[in-house]
Amino acid sequence: QVQLVESGGGLVQPGGSLRLSCVASGTLFSLFHVAWYRQSPGKQRELVAAISSGGSTNYADSVKGRFTISRDNAKKTMYLQMNSLQPEDTAVYYCNVGWSDDWGQGTQVTVSS
Repeated sequence: QVQLVESGGGLVQPGGSLRLSCVASGTLFSLFHVAWYRQSPGKQRELVAAISSGGSTNYADSVKGRFTISRDNAKKTMYLQMNSLQPEDTAVYYCNVGWSDDWGQGTQVTVSS
């Protein structure tokens, strides 16, 4: 069974930075795409960034140039470096492995002055 544990969220001022981490277990992590999603109150969960097993990345237009996704296959861990955070980035952030239906508990990111 896949288990995903996100961490690194918190309260940050506009313009600030955070680094999210997600540790995976129960999965052949290195073989799969991994991705970060986010969900704000009243909105559907949306894809933020993804990285393939080969290291190719793609990003939502709203975060391009500000967020960077990366992975460490040896640690079965993915990261999301978030810079120049804005209030509209406020959401619960979730990680996902292999476009599956397995989700962690998420980590709250709040951008506010």
